[in-house]
Amino acid sequence: MVRDDLYITVPTFFRCPISLDVMKSPVSLCTGVTYDRSSIQRWLDNGNNTCPATMQVLHTKEFVPNRNLQRLIQIWSESLRHSPDSPDRTDLVLSKDQVLAAFAHLQSRPDDRLHSLAKIASFARDSEDNRKFLARIEAFVPALLGFLLNVHDDFEFLEQVIMMLNLVLDKIEDREALKKSMLKNQGSNSSLDSLLLILQRGSTDSKIASARVLQSLAMDTESKLLIGEKEGLISLVLRLIAPDKDPTVIENALSCLVAISTAKKNKLRLVHLGAVKAFSKLLTESSLSASAAEKVLKLLETVSSTKEGRVEICDDSTCVAAILSKVLKVSSTATEHAVTTLWSVCYLFRDQKAQEAVTKANGLTKILLLMQSNCSPPVRQMSADLLKIFRVNSKSCLSCYDTKTTHIMPF
Repeated sequence: MVRDDLYITVPTFFRCPISLDVMKSPVSLCTGVTYDRSSIQRWLDNGNNTCPATMQVLHTKEFVPNRNLQRLIQIWSESLRHSPDSPDRTDLVLSKDQVLAAFAHLQSRPDDRLHSLAKIASFARDSEDNRKFLARIEAFVPALLGFLLNVHDDFEFLEQVIMMLNLVLDKIEDREALKKSMLKNQGSNSSLDSLLLILQRGSTDSKIASARVLQSLAMDTESKLLIGEKEGLISLVLRLIAPDKDPTVIENALSCLVAISTAKKNKLRLVHLGAVKAFSKLLTESSLSASAAEKVLKLLETVSSTKEGRVEICDDSTCVAAILSKVLKVSSTATEHAVTTLWSVCYLFRDQKAQEAVTKANGLTKILLLMQSNCSPPVRQMSADLLKIFRVNSKSCLSCYDTKTTHIMPF
């Protein structure tokens, strides 16, 4: 626990992963992750059936009180209250007046700006209301954007600026103004240069923040193209989805790629940078979360809408088999993305290599099982189309076999 004259940092594991507030009634899901009871109950009541932190499908929605953690939080809180030099509980984090003072110091005291920003970040992490308050300070977000353009020589501070921007990102009301401000003037020392630098050299947390900011900026075709045109940026994001990377980094990098990949030029950039092989390798990882698998399959579906993407997928039998392996194994969303990609390469474009790869991977059985499942109407129709293709191929092979046999049989 770190303290100074204005605030005390709350231990990370005392905070609910959803609300980011100190937990009042910690409960654990079957995945082992602990949340504040009110937050996780709200998540489940909204119809979700996954663990928010891991995105694993929940086998049961029951949760168990984490009494050990609750006791630790109580002991920690009491120790603060009873400490002779501790302030009252209401003073453990910055007040709004103190935030404004820290913000003034952030702008006027360059030598102490890292310390000031750390205090503001602590205030932001304490509650959603605090993040809203910061986003509504008229000059706050513009100040952060100004730092992105002018602090390339102070890498540690640059990381903190991007993580601070990520904290308030979803509380910024004028997202269009944010997009225009960050994507204009794409010369030297642009906002994208700062994000690029963090993706290259940053910590895990700052890389995650950079990927989230990029995803947020990809609001329309123009912004997606501007991001894609930044030299080296897509390539760096692709490197973040390597199987040996942190799962949260992979998840956010995939979300970023999904956001920018709908622009046709970006689809082609992904293909030319070897994205299909990277996606295929990731799909074969047993530790891949359901959410990440859905995003990989979505990206493969996206690139399969281009000729170049289909060629890469069809030339890689491992990729086709990996796509097929996720059918009926992950989620209905993953199945739909997988079937759409297989339908595209096997039925719509009748690629023989892809058809052979599906056949070798026992795809016909998967399709028959899919037809018998409670799948959506579009998936059912695509499955029926695929079934026609493979039945025709089977009859063709059988006919060919019978013809050859007839030639060697004696009359």
